[in-house]
Amino acid sequence: MTSTNTIKVLIIEDDVGIAEIHRRNLMKINGLDIIGIATTKAEAEVLLDVLTPDLILLDVYLPDGNGLDILRDLRQQQHACDVILITADRDSDTLQAAMRGGVVDYILKPVIFARLEESLNKYLKQKNQFVNLDDVDQHMVDAMISVSVKSPATSRLPKGIDSVTLDKVRGLFAEHADITADNAGVLIGASRTTARRYLEHLISTGELVADLNYGTVGRPERTYKKQVR
Repeated sequence: MTSTNTIKVLIIEDDVGIAEIHRRNLMKINGLDIIGIATTKAEAEVLLDVLTPDLILLDVYLPDGNGLDILRDLRQQQHACDVILITADRDSDTLQAAMRGGVVDYILKPVIFARLEESLNKYLKQKNQFVNLDDVDQHMVDAMISVSVKSPATSRLPKGIDSVTLDKVRGLFAEHADITADNAGVLIGASRTTARRYLEHLISTGELVADLNYGTVGRPERTYKKQVR
């Protein structure tokens, strides 16, 4: 790292708009210095050599390559930098490859800034613990490992969404190919409005899609089903 309190961050993201959103959000966090943005694998390789970042926000899908290839190259070349993978890829093989590559976090798109902010603050806290640390004991190791282990599983949910009800709604699709908000509400013991809120949240995370069905009487109704990948 360049100093005891500043982390150089490189953003690798093929969508220029998303990259700019990341840059503006990271500027709100003390201790981070955004040193560059790469939108292709070729650009990323140049900036990695020239700028030597401490932390990379890495997308998987790039127009001329794959972010996992960048991750593997970093490890083979022994670059001293950490990686947070940010991707829309929900394939378990991608997650396993990322874990083997030693990513410090794995965040699914669409990114909720509160989730990213939580991850970065934990990362900064952990880095600061190393500044004047000469050796470690088991208690220190356990505390640091627990931060890394807990962060992917404790994504901060939006206001009005709780994990228990969310799991109930997810569970409906183990028995139903598609479902309406009315039916979902009956099955989980909640109102149509509440069920719809959770179903729409699962659309925002990419887990569900919706079709609009026009019945013979009354208003058109959305039918929700699992996203096919």
